[in-house]
Amino acid sequence: MPKRGYHHGNLRQALVDAALVLIEERGPTGFTLSEAAKRAGVTPAAVYRHFEGREDLIAEAALQGYRIFADLMEFAYADGKPTDLAAFEATGRAYLAFARKYPGHYVAMFESGISLQRTPDLNAAATRANGVLEQAAVALCQHIPADRRPPPQMFSAHIWAMSHGVVELFARGTPGTKSPFPPEDLLETGIGIYLRGLGLLAKDT
Repeated sequence: MPKRGYHHGNLRQALVDAALVLIEERGPTGFTLSEAAKRAGVTPAAVYRHFEGREDLIAEAALQGYRIFADLMEFAYADGKPTDLAAFEATGRAYLAFARKYPGHYVAMFESGISLQRTPDLNAAATRANGVLEQAAVALCQHIPADRRPPPQMFSAHIWAMSHGVVELFARGTPGTKSPFPPEDLLETGIGIYLRGLGLLAKDT
């Protein structure tokens, strides 16, 4: 790859893109800034014009991931249409789709150990993404008998954990974890069992 030096048109994004590939290949701690610079076609010294260190670079990858993730979740939720249940299930499928399409971002967001409090922008992006699932949970909770209704935050956390578990175990191609069922089916049936256990009133969901 030819060197593009300090006059790279968008060096910052080129470094993020290089880091995303390395994160996907080796994990968030499996590469150095020098390797990211080499992958982007610039000198290692050029990296420090934009990032203080590897964690700063990974945090930017996570920030961009959360923004994409939030957009996908909002699109999937579609303001709760056509029904609260259908919209809620759509957010779960969007979670799986995001993990498949953006594996580098996914790892930077959820497996790098980067604190969501690292920057206000990162916190805001993560809060927006999490807020979509909580909004969906609040709406769906209204269809559960009051005496069996968990707090919406707990409800959404349960579904988030279920979605994350399906992704980690079955949707990322990890050797030895192949499921006889599609991840989408695993998630949808798991959510269904969970909701029926809470006494979901299905007639108008």
